[in-house]
Amino acid sequence: MPDKQEVLFPLLNISRHRMGIDGRGVTTLVAGASCPLHCQWCINRDILKQNEYEPVSANDLYERVRGDDLYYRATGGGITFGGGESLLQAAFFAPFRDICGDAWRLCAETSLAVPRQLVELAEKTIDEFIVDCKDMDPEIYHAYTGGDQALMEDNLRFLLEKAGPERVVVRVPLIPDFNTEEAQQRSAGRLKELGVTRLDLFSYVRDRS
Repeated sequence: MPDKQEVLFPLLNISRHRMGIDGRGVTTLVAGASCPLHCQWCINRDILKQNEYEPVSANDLYERVRGDDLYYRATGGGITFGGGESLLQAAFFAPFRDICGDAWRLCAETSLAVPRQLVELAEKTIDEFIVDCKDMDPEIYHAYTGGDQALMEDNLRFLLEKAGPERVVVRVPLIPDFNTEEAQQRSAGRLKELGVTRLDLFSYVRDRS
Protein backbone atom coordinates (compact mmCIF):
# COMPACT_ATOMS: atom_id res chain seq x y z
CA MET A 1 0.00 0.00 0.00
CA PRO A 2 1.37 3.49 -0.82
CA ASP A 3 2.11 5.93 1.96
CA LYS A 4 -0.79 8.26 2.75
CA GLN A 5 1.32 11.26 1.70
CA GLU A 6 2.57 9.66 -1.53
CA VAL A 7 1.58 11.43 -4.74
CA LEU A 8 -0.09 9.13 -7.24
CA PHE A 9 -0.36 9.55 -11.00
CA PRO A 10 -3.77 8.83 -12.63
CA LEU A 11 -2.46 6.60 -15.38
CA LEU A 12 -4.51 6.20 -18.56
CA ASN A 13 -1.97 4.68 -20.91
CA ILE A 14 1.72 4.05 -21.63
CA SER A 15 2.98 4.23 -25.21
CA ARG A 16 6.57 3.05 -25.74
CA HIS A 17 9.23 3.48 -28.42
CA ARG A 18 8.12 6.83 -29.79
CA MET A 19 10.72 8.60 -31.91
CA GLY A 20 10.74 12.28 -32.79
CA ILE A 21 7.13 12.80 -31.72
CA ASP A 22 7.17 13.74 -28.05
CA GLY A 23 10.59 15.23 -27.53
CA ARG A 24 14.18 14.29 -28.27
CA GLY A 25 15.25 10.69 -28.88
CA VAL A 26 13.26 7.60 -27.97
CA THR A 27 10.47 8.45 -25.57
CA THR A 28 7.70 6.77 -23.65
CA LEU A 29 4.45 8.72 -23.49
CA VAL A 30 2.76 8.46 -20.10
CA ALA A 31 -0.81 9.72 -20.36
CA GLY A 32 -2.74 10.89 -17.32
CA ALA A 33 -6.42 11.53 -16.66
CA SER A 34 -8.28 14.85 -16.41
CA CYS A 35 -8.19 18.05 -18.47
CA PRO A 36 -9.52 21.58 -17.85
CA LEU A 37 -10.31 22.16 -21.54
CA HIS A 38 -13.05 20.81 -23.78
CA CYS A 39 -11.45 20.79 -27.22
CA GLN A 40 -13.79 20.07 -30.12
CA TRP A 41 -11.40 17.53 -31.62
CA CYS A 42 -9.84 15.67 -28.71
CA ILE A 43 -7.97 12.46 -29.49
CA ASN A 44 -8.57 11.24 -25.93
CA ARG A 45 -12.13 12.52 -25.47
CA ASP A 46 -13.79 9.13 -25.05
CA ILE A 47 -11.08 7.87 -22.70
CA LEU A 48 -11.24 11.01 -20.57
CA LYS A 49 -15.03 10.84 -20.41
CA GLN A 50 -14.85 7.31 -19.04
CA ASN A 51 -12.60 8.62 -16.26
CA GLU A 52 -11.16 5.12 -15.83
CA TYR A 53 -7.57 5.24 -14.73
CA GLU A 54 -5.08 3.48 -12.50
CA PRO A 55 -3.42 5.45 -9.67
CA VAL A 56 0.28 4.58 -9.69
CA SER A 57 3.15 5.68 -7.48
CA ALA A 58 6.42 7.06 -8.81
CA ASN A 59 8.11 3.76 -8.10
CA ASP A 60 5.31 1.81 -9.80
CA LEU A 61 5.65 3.91 -12.94
CA TYR A 62 9.43 3.63 -12.91
CA GLU A 63 9.23 -0.16 -12.82
CA ARG A 64 6.93 -0.10 -15.86
CA VAL A 65 9.15 2.10 -18.02
CA ARG A 66 12.67 1.22 -16.88
CA GLY A 67 12.98 -1.54 -19.49
CA ASP A 68 13.77 1.10 -22.12
CA ASP A 69 16.49 2.74 -20.03
CA LEU A 70 19.22 2.00 -22.60
CA TYR A 71 17.16 3.59 -25.38
CA TYR A 72 16.65 6.73 -23.31
CA ARG A 73 20.32 7.03 -22.44
CA ALA A 74 21.58 6.28 -25.96
CA THR A 75 19.28 8.79 -27.68
CA GLY A 76 18.85 11.51 -25.07
CA GLY A 77 15.21 10.56 -24.68
CA GLY A 78 13.10 9.66 -21.70
CA ILE A 79 9.57 10.10 -20.42
CA THR A 80 6.98 12.49 -21.80
CA PHE A 81 3.99 13.17 -19.58
CA GLY A 82 0.79 13.83 -21.50
CA GLY A 83 -2.90 13.50 -20.97
CA GLY A 84 -5.30 14.94 -20.46
CA GLU A 85 -3.39 17.84 -18.96
CA SER A 86 -0.03 16.71 -17.63
CA LEU A 87 0.59 19.71 -15.37
CA LEU A 88 -2.39 18.79 -13.22
CA GLN A 89 0.02 16.13 -11.96
CA ALA A 90 2.92 18.54 -11.40
CA ALA A 91 3.45 17.31 -7.83
CA PHE A 92 4.30 13.87 -9.23
CA PHE A 93 7.27 14.97 -11.32
CA ALA A 94 9.82 15.57 -8.55
CA PRO A 95 9.24 12.21 -6.79
CA PHE A 96 9.58 10.47 -10.15
CA ARG A 97 12.80 12.37 -10.92
CA ASP A 98 14.19 11.30 -7.55
CA ILE A 99 13.80 7.68 -8.66
CA CYS A 100 14.78 7.83 -12.34
CA GLY A 101 17.67 10.24 -11.85
CA ASP A 102 19.06 12.79 -14.28
CA ALA A 103 19.91 10.41 -17.15
CA TRP A 104 16.34 10.46 -18.47
CA ARG A 105 14.90 13.52 -20.14
CA LEU A 106 11.50 14.48 -18.73
CA CYS A 107 9.05 16.35 -20.98
CA ALA A 108 5.51 17.57 -20.44
CA GLU A 109 2.88 18.09 -23.11
CA THR A 110 0.63 20.84 -21.81
CA SER A 111 -2.01 23.37 -22.74
CA LEU A 112 -0.79 25.62 -19.89
CA ALA A 113 -4.48 26.05 -19.01
CA VAL A 114 -3.71 25.52 -15.33
CA PRO A 115 -3.06 27.66 -12.24
CA ARG A 116 0.35 29.36 -12.18
CA GLN A 117 1.54 27.41 -9.12
CA LEU A 118 1.38 24.17 -11.08
CA VAL A 119 3.54 25.64 -13.85
CA GLU A 120 6.03 26.90 -11.27
CA LEU A 121 6.18 23.47 -9.67
CA ALA A 122 6.66 21.67 -12.98
CA GLU A 123 9.38 24.07 -14.13
CA LYS A 124 11.62 22.89 -11.31
CA THR A 125 11.76 19.34 -12.70
CA ILE A 126 10.65 19.16 -16.34
CA ASP A 127 13.42 19.49 -18.96
CA GLU A 128 11.21 20.46 -21.88
CA PHE A 129 7.68 21.77 -22.25
CA ILE A 130 5.69 21.00 -25.39
CA VAL A 131 2.93 23.61 -25.36
CA ASP A 132 -0.28 23.02 -27.28
CA CYS A 133 -1.20 26.62 -28.06
CA LYS A 134 -4.23 26.02 -30.34
CA ASP A 135 -4.47 29.70 -31.39
CA MET A 136 -3.42 33.07 -29.99
CA ASP A 137 -6.73 34.71 -30.92
CA PRO A 138 -8.89 34.72 -27.76
CA GLU A 139 -12.14 34.15 -29.66
CA ILE A 140 -10.80 31.27 -31.75
CA TYR A 141 -9.16 29.75 -28.68
CA HIS A 142 -12.34 29.91 -26.64
CA ALA A 143 -14.53 28.61 -29.45
CA TYR A 144 -12.31 25.56 -29.85
CA THR A 145 -11.32 24.80 -26.24
CA GLY A 146 -13.88 26.57 -24.04
CA GLY A 147 -10.91 28.00 -22.15
CA ASP A 148 -9.18 31.33 -21.58
CA GLN A 149 -6.37 32.20 -24.00
CA ALA A 150 -5.04 34.83 -21.60
CA LEU A 151 -4.26 32.17 -18.98
CA MET A 152 -2.29 30.12 -21.49
CA GLU A 153 -0.38 33.19 -22.70
CA ASP A 154 0.38 34.38 -19.18
CA ASN A 155 1.79 30.99 -18.22
CA LEU A 156 3.76 30.85 -21.46
CA ARG A 157 5.34 34.23 -20.69
CA PHE A 158 6.36 32.88 -17.29
CA LEU A 159 7.95 29.77 -18.80
CA LEU A 160 9.85 31.73 -21.42
CA GLU A 161 11.27 33.99 -18.73
CA LYS A 162 11.92 31.36 -16.06
CA ALA A 163 12.85 28.28 -18.06
CA GLY A 164 14.14 30.00 -21.20
CA PRO A 165 12.95 29.60 -24.81
CA GLU A 166 15.28 26.65 -25.40
CA ARG A 167 13.15 24.52 -23.05
CA VAL A 168 9.84 25.43 -24.69
CA VAL A 169 8.33 24.12 -27.94
CA VAL A 170 5.02 25.69 -28.98
CA ARG A 171 2.68 23.83 -31.32
CA VAL A 172 0.20 25.84 -33.40
CA PRO A 173 -2.28 23.76 -35.40
CA LEU A 174 -4.36 24.67 -38.41
CA ILE A 175 -7.81 23.54 -37.28
CA PRO A 176 -10.48 23.16 -39.98
CA ASP A 177 -13.66 25.14 -39.23
CA PHE A 178 -11.95 27.05 -36.40
CA ASN A 179 -8.95 28.95 -37.76
CA THR A 180 -7.24 29.66 -41.07
CA GLU A 181 -3.70 29.65 -42.42
CA GLU A 182 -3.67 33.41 -41.93
CA ALA A 183 -4.73 33.03 -38.30
CA GLN A 184 -2.09 30.37 -37.79
CA GLN A 185 0.59 32.70 -39.18
CA ARG A 186 -0.65 35.55 -36.99
CA SER A 187 -0.34 33.28 -33.98
CA ALA A 188 3.19 32.34 -35.03
CA GLY A 189 4.14 35.97 -35.38
CA ARG A 190 2.71 36.84 -31.98
CA LEU A 191 4.54 33.93 -30.35
CA LYS A 192 7.84 35.04 -31.87
CA GLU A 193 7.23 38.51 -30.43
CA LEU A 194 6.84 36.90 -27.01
CA GLY A 195 10.23 35.24 -27.41
CA VAL A 196 9.30 31.77 -28.68
CA THR A 197 12.10 30.35 -30.82
CA ARG A 198 10.89 26.77 -31.25
CA LEU A 199 7.64 26.66 -33.22
CA ASP A 200 5.83 23.66 -34.67
CA LEU A 201 3.18 24.58 -37.24
CA PHE A 202 1.04 21.72 -38.49
CA SER A 203 -2.47 20.83 -39.64
CA TYR A 204 -5.15 18.71 -38.04
CA VAL A 205 -6.37 16.03 -40.44
CA ARG A 206 -10.10 15.42 -40.27
CA ASP A 207 -11.20 11.82 -40.23
CA ARG A 208 -13.78 11.56 -43.01
CA SER A 209 -14.45 7.86 -42.55
